[in-house]
Amino acid sequence: MPSSSSDTVLGIYASGTAMYAATQDGLSISTNGGTSWTTSTTAQGIGGNEVNGVYAAGSTIYLATDGGLSISSDGGTSWTNDAYPTTAGFGATSSNNDVYGVCASGSTIYAATDGGLLISTDGGTTWTNYTTAQGLGSNKVLGVSVSGTAICAATEGGLSISTNGGTSWTTSTTAQGLGSSLVLGVYASGTSVYAATEGGLSISTNEGSSWTTSTTAQGLGSSVVLGAYASGATVYAATEGGLSVSLDGGTTWTTTTTAQGLGLGVSAERRGT
Repeated sequence: MPSSSSDTVLGIYASGTAMYAATQDGLSISTNGGTSWTTSTTAQGIGGNEVNGVYAAGSTIYLATDGGLSISSDGGTSWTNDAYPTTAGFGATSSNNDVYGVCASGSTIYAATDGGLLISTDGGTTWTNYTTAQGLGSNKVLGVSVSGTAICAATEGGLSISTNGGTSWTTSTTAQGLGSSLVLGVYASGTSVYAATEGGLSISTNEGSSWTTSTTAQGLGSSVVLGAYASGATVYAATEGGLSVSLDGGTTWTTTTTAQGLGLGVSAERRGT
């Protein structure tokens, strides 16, 4: 099988038979379920070759790169790149060009950056940057997820949630029950929020009002959790000790490691100090 450009995959997104792999050497796209791949790099117009995250809706693809937020409206054939200082409102300094995560809902785009959470309500034409001045736990935002009116930002200073478009934020830390205040990733669905932290997977079923945390004591492969996803009662946790899966909402876990054929390779580059 033809391989994608890099063996280090930092993010993945799939829709139908299309698969998008964010790698350290560009974005690799397969339109036939992984049989063959094409790769976009800076030569094709993306902002940076290190792609930290990818999100797609129809033929529109959004890339979180180390050189800005790249958008393709034609399935990856051509790209535009939003970055400081050329794009209106794209942060206050070049630190915003390090984008760690992205998601979109309609014409609204959310970009997790090294200098705050950027939000565009016009498809990426202009941006507003939200920082600790508005209540974010930290200006370094490592991930973002949106469910309804709730915007959830994974930061170095806790899990921050806004229900008013980013105007104000409420932040949960270890004081509110998070496993760690260093949140490496987040996923939101309905009123449930899953925070991947350095101290376990913290789950809230009430939009962050309270939290329960799973660690190795509950069967996680490692208490360092790099990412999370959920579908119904099934919860997935990407840990430094393997892929942990819970079929009961996070009460109990089973873990797959290299012993069961899982690939090896963890990138901790985005982690805090």
